[in-house]
Amino acid sequence: MNTKVFMVLRILLGLFILVFGLDKFFHFVPMDNSAMSEAAMGYMGGLASTKTVYLVGLVEVLAGLAFLFNKYGALMALILMSVSINAVLFHATLEPGTIPGALILLVLNVVMLIGYKDKYRDLLRG
Repeated sequence: MNTKVFMVLRILLGLFILVFGLDKFFHFVPMDNSAMSEAAMGYMGGLASTKTVYLVGLVEVLAGLAFLFNKYGALMALILMSVSINAVLFHATLEPGTIPGALILLVLNVVMLIGYKDKYRDLLRG
């Protein structure tokens, strides 16, 4: 992969998840909860009541910083994959009309994994 393209995508993903990770703590992105289905509200309520949303936010903030500063990006791309898959599954099953952002997150996360593939070589040797 072209290193300049990878750098631009890494920075875009870093900014994207940093903003949404910080939003889980500071709530600055306006959300129209009235448009959410009852099932989606229940799921989000469960995440909020168990404070799991803060763990997700912490992972997003750390991954965003890792991508922006290009430190530990390979590790955070692996860890962030669980958040990416969860986001796609949430939107696919509970809020299909709002899935584009989750798909962008997943695609960029996969691009990061491919871009860092050399870092995973030792893990894959048998």
